[in-house]
Amino acid sequence: MILEKKNSWKNSKITGHIGALITVICWGCSFIASKVLMEGASLTPVEVYVYRFLLAYLMMLAITVKQLRSNSWKDELQFALCGICSGTLYFLMENYALIYTTAGNVSLISSISPIFTAILLAAVYKTRMLRGEIIGSAIAFIGVALVILSEPISKGLGMEFHPIGDILALSCALSWAVYSIAIKRLIPIYNTFFLTRKLFFYGLITSIPLLFIQKEPLNLQVLFDFSQPVYLLNLLFLAVMCSSMAYLLWNESMKIIGPLATNNYLYFQPPVTMIVGCLLLNETIYPFGYVGCVLVLLGLILADKMKK
Repeated sequence: MILEKKNSWKNSKITGHIGALITVICWGCSFIASKVLMEGASLTPVEVYVYRFLLAYLMMLAITVKQLRSNSWKDELQFALCGICSGTLYFLMENYALIYTTAGNVSLISSISPIFTAILLAAVYKTRMLRGEIIGSAIAFIGVALVILSEPISKGLGMEFHPIGDILALSCALSWAVYSIAIKRLIPIYNTFFLTRKLFFYGLITSIPLLFIQKEPLNLQVLFDFSQPVYLLNLLFLAVMCSSMAYLLWNESMKIIGPLATNNYLYFQPPVTMIVGCLLLNETIYPFGYVGCVLVLLGLILADKMKK
């Protein structure tokens, strides 16, 4: 009886929603930690990505060392696709997009990943997006736009468009959607720990070469300067909380409530970053930012409740 209750809790939708919410809170904070490492420790974006995922991979390997291979080459290739799309391609395109366009544009455009996920679900699995999900996603997206554009709106500034960077940000959203669809078939077959380790592995082996061809020198030594432990602590936060734990919870949430409902929580990421930036970096929250947070929350509730 106790075992049945435990399994019921593990597989309940509430657990899936809580897991997705905790994940986006971690990912929302990750922008702050990455900023500390890139600006304070002078680590390059590639370094931050490789170091955090290498540590996360080693942790996952220690837990799942008994099973190293998947059941077939077909599954292995699908794991490779998921790892590249959720890791190397996603972060690489996001970082390069920041060079060619504004951070606001990247945050806003990449947040449409749930829409791409719905389209791919319809194309691959012949599903359809329900009316409530459409309305909820639209409201949440408007909320994200208000959060990101709250400062330009408050100051009377407009949104600028930069084709190269904006297209890269759009590709970033598509890459995450491809991962969300590709992982759907594997989730019921494999343990979440094993599955997450595979993602980290393929993300790493396709990104490590980028570490050695970058023009900037490696700054790994700064992480071992114990007179400034803040840098190592931020990296550990990214590796343990934002990579290992977050991806485990995200993949488990997709198993419980599905890729679309899980991906809708990505709309919460910009509000979390805004709030954390205010608390830790003394950044200003403008009135439209508060309105945007309310709309994001309302959109997620409607998407879950109005499934008709």
